[in-house]
Amino acid sequence: MKTKATIVMPKTQNILTQMGEQIKLARLRRNISSQLLAERAGISRQTLSAIEKGSPSVAMGSYAAVLHGLNGLDADLLLVAKDDAFGRKLQDLGLSNKKRIRG
Repeated sequence: MKTKATIVMPKTQNILTQMGEQIKLARLRRNISSQLLAERAGISRQTLSAIEKGSPSVAMGSYAAVLHGLNGLDADLLLVAKDDAFGRKLQDLGLSNKKRIRG
């Protein structure tokens, strides 16, 4: 069965690669083997390897499971898009000051 290639922009791929490296370093700092972390996350070692390489084709849930397997780092996912400065600016531009109608 062929898998559909996931296409990401180069900047996004760099972010995924950096995130994979950070996950690998967190695993190594905790002295956790790839086999043990894969078991904790309920994924294969191959999937863990893909995550640590920053593969965009791995499901977000697998990334979350690995972060959880690193003793609760999955809570960091709550920081994603938490402070959406650009979205807030767009929202503010869309708000209009309603003028009072004098009667």
